[in-house]
Amino acid sequence: MGTLQKIIQVALIGSVCCFWGGTMVLGLLWTLITKGTGVFQKKERKEEPKCLQDPGLGAHHFVQLEDVKLHYVASGPEDGPLMVFVHGFPEFWYSWRHQIREFQSKYRVVSIDMRGYGESEKPSNVSDYNINKLASDIAQLVSQLGHEKCVLVGHDWGGAVCWQVAISHPEVVDCLVNCNIPHPAVFAKYMQTHFKQFMMSWYIFFFQWPCLPELFLGMNDFDFLKQAFSSRKMGIQNQDNRLTEEDLEAFKYTFQKNGMTAPINYYRSAIRGSLTPPPRSTKTPLEMPVLLIWGDKDGALAAPMADLSGQYCKDFTLQYVNGASHWVQQDEPTVVNEVMWEFLNRA
Repeated sequence: MGTLQKIIQVALIGSVCCFWGGTMVLGLLWTLITKGTGVFQKKERKEEPKCLQDPGLGAHHFVQLEDVKLHYVASGPEDGPLMVFVHGFPEFWYSWRHQIREFQSKYRVVSIDMRGYGESEKPSNVSDYNINKLASDIAQLVSQLGHEKCVLVGHDWGGAVCWQVAISHPEVVDCLVNCNIPHPAVFAKYMQTHFKQFMMSWYIFFFQWPCLPELFLGMNDFDFLKQAFSSRKMGIQNQDNRLTEEDLEAFKYTFQKNGMTAPINYYRSAIRGSLTPPPRSTKTPLEMPVLLIWGDKDGALAAPMADLSGQYCKDFTLQYVNGASHWVQQDEPTVVNEVMWEFLNRA
C-alpha cells in the first residue's frame, strides 16, 4: 500500500468514525431528553440462568494458554474426534446449544468463550484482540485438549477467527465449517468496492469511539441484544426458534457481568489491522474441505460474498439457508445440523 493510499484510507476511516460517532451522540442526547437517565438502569441479576448450567450441554472447564485462560463447555465421548465451536458477536458459548446437543453423540464437542467473552479472561489492551492472537488461541486449545486436529466450526467473528486458523495454522484443522462469514480477503475487497456493504457495516466504525459504544449498548437494560436477535431486519426469522425469555436473560446476564469493552475491542483491533497489508498467505487457497453455511436474510453481510469465498478454497461447499438470518445456526438449527452431517460424512 502506497503512502498516499494509506493516508487516504486513514482519512476515510477517521471521517466515517466521526460521522457515525457524532450521529450516535446526537441520538443519545435526544434519548436522554425524551426519556431521562432511566435508560441506563439495569435489572439486578445475581443468579446465573439455569439454562447455562444444563448438564445436557456439557461440563464447564478452563484451559490456560500462553497468555490467556479460556472457559469452555465440553461434552461427548472423550476419545471421540474433536469439534470446536467458536461464537460471534454479541454471543458466547451458549450460541451453539443446538449444535452441542446434536453432535455430542459422536464428537468430543467443545464450545468456547473467546478471550474477552463470558468466563474467559479479558486482556485490557486493544492489541490483545489482534486476529493472529485469536487464531493462535484456537491452535493452542486443540493441542492442550490432547488432539492434533479438529473439526472447526465458527460463526460471525468466530468464523473470521476460524478462517484465520485455517490460513495460519492449517495443521490443526481437519475441516472447516463456517456460518455467515466470508473469507477475509473477500470481505476486505467487497467493503472497498460495494457501498451497500460499507453502509451495512456502519457499527464497525461507531465501535472505534472510546466509551460511547459501551454506553450505548448498555442502554435500556441491554435492549440491543433483544433487537439483534428479534428485530425484523437482523433477528431470527423462524418464530419457532426465537430466543426464549430465559435464553435472552442468559445473554443479558453474561454481558452485564462481563462488560462490553473486550468484545468491542475486536472491532477496534480489526480497523487498526486493516491499515496493514494482509500477508500473501491470506489469499492462498485452503487445502482442507470447507463448508460455508449462509442464511440469505443476513442484515449485516451481503450474500454475494458467500459465493466469492469459494475462490480461496480448493474443496468448497456452499449451502444457502433460505429465509434464515445472520444467526443461522440458532435460526434454523435443524437445517444447519443436517447440512453439517452431510458434509462431515463425506469430508
